[in-house]
Amino acid sequence: MLGAIVGDIVGSPYEFDENNIKTTKFPLFTDKSVFTDDTVMTVAVARALMDTYGSDDATIENALTMQMRALGRNYPARGYGGMFQAWLLVDTAEAYNSYGNGSAMRVAAAGWLYRTLEETLHAAELTARVTHNHPEGIKGAQAVAAAIFLARIRLPKDDIRAYLSRAFGYDLTRTLKQIRPGYKMDETCQGSVPEAITAFLEGNGFVDVLRKAVSIGGDSDTIAAIAGSIAEVIYPIPEPLQHQVLARLDDHLRAALEDAVAYYHRRQGE
Repeated sequence: MLGAIVGDIVGSPYEFDENNIKTTKFPLFTDKSVFTDDTVMTVAVARALMDTYGSDDATIENALTMQMRALGRNYPARGYGGMFQAWLLVDTAEAYNSYGNGSAMRVAAAGWLYRTLEETLHAAELTARVTHNHPEGIKGAQAVAAAIFLARIRLPKDDIRAYLSRAFGYDLTRTLKQIRPGYKMDETCQGSVPEAITAFLEGNGFVDVLRKAVSIGGDSDTIAAIAGSIAEVIYPIPEPLQHQVLARLDDHLRAALEDAVAYYHRRQGE
């Protein structure tokens, strides 16, 4: 979960085509490095899944809806898309068939909390379909959660690549050198999740993954959030980087991170 938030904040100054930086050589933090909707919704999903672990689907989906709306309203103007903003503000709004990458950016907790791949995929689907109930929106969330789970069980990167390609139909044969030159802003799952996964697959450390993710361009904060959420499973996040990120969160979000870490360790001990 922290990996997603680090990626969000590191990528935030470079989001949108006019701000993109097509190189891995850039400052990790600037005065424009802030948390966005990616962080807020990652925390909301984590809270909902922790509160309802082992519950039925309806209970989990209700908790997801309540947490996302509550936290989203507490943190307005954080870069929410127009359709999602409307969903946040109207209690009776239903899922709107989105295939945007919002479902993939917020799903990290689903990759950490469950003991089987089947459970992980199901939880990821639930986190997506409260808003992003288009098949591509669900697929994007499931692919990211599956990558986290498979990294947790120490599957080699080549095997993770093979599984994700087979299960979700993503083209993971392209290199970043091939992707980067012509890549433009694309907020869809199918146009950004494979690219973020490729940054993880090519990276050789947590910071290297983030630098590669941001260098792709486009929706830089979300691509880095997705890549970072997977990378933290196998690469330690350097402590100075953690301190920089935690300093950019308020007390409420920092406490939510601490709660998530404590909950995960309790679950591991059961």
